[in-house]
Amino acid sequence: MLLLIRKRFLQLVMVIFLLSVFTFSLMKLAPGDPVLSILNADEMMVTQEDQARLRTELGFDQPLYKQYGQWMLGIVKLDLGTSYMSGKPVWDEMMDHLPVTLQLTAFALLVMVSISVPLGILSARNPGKWPDHISRVFALIGASIPSFWLGLMFIYFFAFKLGLLPSAGIGTFPQMILPSLSLGLSLAAVYSRLIRAGLLNTFSEDYVQAARARGVKEWRILWFHAFRAALLPVITVFGLSMGSLLGGAVVIEILFSWPGLGSMAVDAIFSRDYPLIQGYVLLTGVFVVAVNLLVDLSYQLIDPRINQERGKTG
Repeated sequence: MLLLIRKRFLQLVMVIFLLSVFTFSLMKLAPGDPVLSILNADEMMVTQEDQARLRTELGFDQPLYKQYGQWMLGIVKLDLGTSYMSGKPVWDEMMDHLPVTLQLTAFALLVMVSISVPLGILSARNPGKWPDHISRVFALIGASIPSFWLGLMFIYFFAFKLGLLPSAGIGTFPQMILPSLSLGLSLAAVYSRLIRAGLLNTFSEDYVQAARARGVKEWRILWFHAFRAALLPVITVFGLSMGSLLGGAVVIEILFSWPGLGSMAVDAIFSRDYPLIQGYVLLTGVFVVAVNLLVDLSYQLIDPRINQERGKTG
């Protein structure tokens, strides 16, 4: 396990370096001038003297390698810079928006688990029957519909037509329902089929058949034998899909006017707030790598045979 953590830590350092180079290069190649955006935001008369003075303050008059070196030096010191538009440290700005995004993501995952687990189990216990057909249709429709289109339909029917739920704002449970469903239903459609496939494969294993021959009750076989083994492919896909989850959260936050990290990043892009954009990309990259590290560690808790196989190959 220590070897795995060390390996993932080295990968994290490499990811941060590559993300920093990629993000810094894109920011310099992007159209627009952040100096003009800052001056216009302050409602000042934009003159050549003002532009030259601000460029010097921001370090834009220096060569690109010096600008990148200073930014990387700040990252090593855990200083991501200062937002051009708000004047606040980038880290503080992101931490102000992070709880909102985590709240949305947590409720979306709750929706996903609440639907995919019962539906996947019901489908696996009744292969080829009507519950399995319903699960297949739900998975096909859910995987085909983008989350933003689903959110628009929810807003139109439940907020505009019926007036049952609010379409914007945060802070109350009713305001959580539509965004969470928009983001969680698509995930539930995919994971319900993964759980079904994993359970069907596990039900055919010899140890499951032996447990049945010994008279072990079906609910014990399901929860203590089959379901645990079926979680391995589900957890694998979950780690790989974290980037898609964060990307979907950006769209949902814009659609439902949620002041999370996604909305912050979009505003930063339009205002050419380079430090904030770069900080957001680095934060999401670190988050994805950290989740995949937890996924790798969870393998050994769910199935100890993986640790034994790694020891043999090592």
